Amino acid sequence: MPGNPLETITAMDSLFMEFIKGSEKLVFDDGALPRKFKLLIALAFDAAHGAGEGVRSLANSAIKAGSNKQEISEALRVAYHLSGVGSLYTASMSLEGLF
Repeated sequence: MPGNPLETITAMDSLFMEFIKGSEKLVFDDGALPRKFKLLIALAFDAAHGAGEGVRSLANSAIKAGSNKQEISEALRVAYHLSGVGSLYTASMSLEGLF
């Protein structure tokens, strides 16, 4: 899915989307957990839920935040342990060519 997957919701309710953007900063900025760890958690959730575009986007963001291939691999181990092999299929297809 090219572009912003929330484009339709943005057109319908821009005020709500501004609220969501504000909460993203609160959620993903460095705090007790570094940004890269938070992105790895989100990546594992997206893998578990079959959101391939999210896996790829979050992997790229995590790399920019300082994560490496091993950290991403370990986050996917957690996704697999809690959600099963489907999370690995999603992640494998989504990360193709990234490393």
